[in-house]
Amino acid sequence: MCASGHSFDAAKQGYFNLLVGKGTSFEADTAEMVAARVRFLESGHYRPLADAVAAAVVPLFPAEAATLLDSGTGTGHYLRVLLDTAGAAPARVTAIGLDISKFAMRRAARLNPEVTNLVCDVWQPLPVGDDSVDVVTVIFAPRNPSEFARVLRPGGRLVVVTPRAGHLAAIAEQTGMLGIEAGKDDRLIDAMSAQFRVETVRDLDVPLTLAPREVADLAYMGPAGHHLDRDELAARLAGLTSSSAVEARFRITVFCLAGRPR
Repeated sequence: MCASGHSFDAAKQGYFNLLVGKGTSFEADTAEMVAARVRFLESGHYRPLADAVAAAVVPLFPAEAATLLDSGTGTGHYLRVLLDTAGAAPARVTAIGLDISKFAMRRAARLNPEVTNLVCDVWQPLPVGDDSVDVVTVIFAPRNPSEFARVLRPGGRLVVVTPRAGHLAAIAEQTGMLGIEAGKDDRLIDAMSAQFRVETVRDLDVPLTLAPREVADLAYMGPAGHHLDRDELAARLAGLTSSSAVEARFRITVFCLAGRPR
C-alpha cells in the first residue's frame, strides 16, 4: 500500500499496475503493436543497438552494486541484453522497468522476471525514491527530466537513445512512419538543460535487409502503429520486392546531472 492508501496487487503475469482511477490520458501501445515489436526485435536486427547501449551503460555502474531504472522499458528487450552484459562483467544490478502499456509489461515481466516491472505514466511522479538510482535508461521513450534528476544519485547518469535524421528513410514514406524532425537533437538537449548536461554522444548506423513482413512489423511497432491500419499497411507493402535495404540511425547520449558532483 502506498502513502495515499492505494494498494497494488501483482498481476499473474508478474508486474504491478500503478495506474489508478482514470489511469492516464496518454495512449499506450496496443497488444498488436507489442506483438509486432517482439517479432522484429527477436529477429536480431536491432541487436547492435542493444549491445551498444549495454557497452555505454555497464561501465557507469558502481563497482559494488547498482540500481538501474529503465523508463519506457517496452517489452524489456534492451534491458535483458544490458542485464546479461552486466552479469558477465560481473556487476550486481537491481533493475526497475516502467512502461505505460500493460501489454508490453506482460512481455517484459516474462523476459525479465528478476526486474521490478511497473505499469505507470512516466509523466507523473515516478514510483522511485529520491537519490536512489545510479543510471536511468530511456530508449525511444518519453523523457521526464525533473523526475529523472530527482531519482538519480549524485554522480548518476541518464542514457537516452533517439533516432537520428535519415532513420529508416528508405521505407518511411511508403509505410506511413513518422519522419525525424529537423533539429530534434538540439531540442532534446535544450529540454534536458535545466537538470542535465551532455557528457558523451555516440552515433550508430545499422544497415538492414528486411523482408516485407519485417518492414510491416517495424512500421507497426512504433508510434505510427497508433494510427496505421494493418490491412492498409499490407496493401501499401504489396509492391515491395522480396527484401528492402534500409538504414537505422541511432544516437546514444549520456547525460550527467548539472550542478551536482560527479
